[in-house]
Amino acid sequence: MGAGMAQLEGYYFSAALSCTFLVSCLLFSAFSRALREPYMDEIFHLPQAQRYCEGHFSLSQWDPMITTLPGLYLLSVGVVKPASWIFGWSEHVVCSIGMLRFVNLLFSVGNFYLLYLLLRKVQPRHKAASCIQRILSTLTLAIFPTLYFFNFLYYTEAGSMFFTLFAYLMCLYGNHKTSALLGFCGFMFRQTNIIWAIFCAGNVIAQKLTEAWKTELQKKKEERPTPIKGPFSEFRKILQFLLAYSMSFKNLSMLLLLTWPYILLMFLFCAFVAVNGGIVIGDRSSHEACLHFPQLFYFFSFTLFFSFPHLLSLNKIRAFLCLVWKRRIQFFVITLVSLFLVWKFTYAHKYLLADNRHYTFYVWKRVFQKYEIVKYLLVPVYIFAGWSIADSLKSKSIFWNLMFFICLFTVTVPQKLLEFRYFILPYVIYRLNIPLPPTSRLVCELGCYAIVNFLTFYIFLNKTFQWPNSQDIQRFMW
Repeated sequence: MGAGMAQLEGYYFSAALSCTFLVSCLLFSAFSRALREPYMDEIFHLPQAQRYCEGHFSLSQWDPMITTLPGLYLLSVGVVKPASWIFGWSEHVVCSIGMLRFVNLLFSVGNFYLLYLLLRKVQPRHKAASCIQRILSTLTLAIFPTLYFFNFLYYTEAGSMFFTLFAYLMCLYGNHKTSALLGFCGFMFRQTNIIWAIFCAGNVIAQKLTEAWKTELQKKKEERPTPIKGPFSEFRKILQFLLAYSMSFKNLSMLLLLTWPYILLMFLFCAFVAVNGGIVIGDRSSHEACLHFPQLFYFFSFTLFFSFPHLLSLNKIRAFLCLVWKRRIQFFVITLVSLFLVWKFTYAHKYLLADNRHYTFYVWKRVFQKYEIVKYLLVPVYIFAGWSIADSLKSKSIFWNLMFFICLFTVTVPQKLLEFRYFILPYVIYRLNIPLPPTSRLVCELGCYAIVNFLTFYIFLNKTFQWPNSQDIQRFMW
């Protein structure tokens, strides 16, 4: 029965991957016909990749407007160049816009497979229904709208996702040297991916802390000590445990032996920052770090919107309101702090205000900018979204949650620009780690993603416009 189920799951997976790739190829063809020239950030990425493709690797050939490292261009050359040797294609063909964009379509296939492998590793496999749930979850995440859209343009999203997911998978299998190496590859695509390499190290640490914490709780249960009472008693107990754990040389040396590849990667990153004078290369004027705390709230809202079948229900709202009433003083303080953060730390990047090709421009202009009070009225929604996300992760240990939310904070808050692309990786990692939802919710989620994708592709390809001072065709996108 088990072998039969595994074989059936293999058929389902192959069918889902094949159908997704077929649809992607058809969409890629439509994109290629509509976009003959580089669009948006491609005006920097594509010429740079073509220079690399022609063998011009010197720094004098580098476009100073590019702010990411050359991982995408180096890997693209490694993929398309052999095609000229094997098939005898000319350099003009292998270094063309279409061929370079197709590299991201290949990454999307790799991402599909990695998502499936991660779901098999992360999620328990004791239920017969979990086979369908894993396939549906994989398919849903593979066509996650903000990620899926950028599979068809020459952006860093698909490759960045591929190496980060691969690093996470290797970490879960205990192959930490390979994980750190893949984390370095992810860093070469986007510098902020170093945070997710650190998350892999945090995953190892969280696992060991959870084991030790369970042992500690078992000991205390046997001893039956007088319980510590108060609203922060659990927090105090965990803090005391962490202090005691970190004071042990044996514990620290064990963690060091497990995580040294990630520590070495972190040292390399620090050396890069010291030599480069910052995390951004090229044009730094538009990518200055700041404490943009509402980015965390925007991520919570983004996650609530795209995971609404799992995070939004009458039972969830009822449970949240009951908890608010039960702990009203704590929630009152959280609300005051959130209002203060929105008031003092809300920033509007010049790109957000000026570039009317992005959906975020219209969200900001027609909601936040038009009605000043809206950003304060949304605070209860942010708090509910944050609680609902944390509640959906309660199957994970408190230490895993701590590591995840620290990494989430680090990767979102320093970003001044509100752009949905920055939320893709943390969202996918979050979504991979919630318990497998019921099939009905997954079908609902998949259907919603399909509708959103249809609308965004239709608008991008058919609803074009022009700026008054330019003859170029402009398109709406994420």
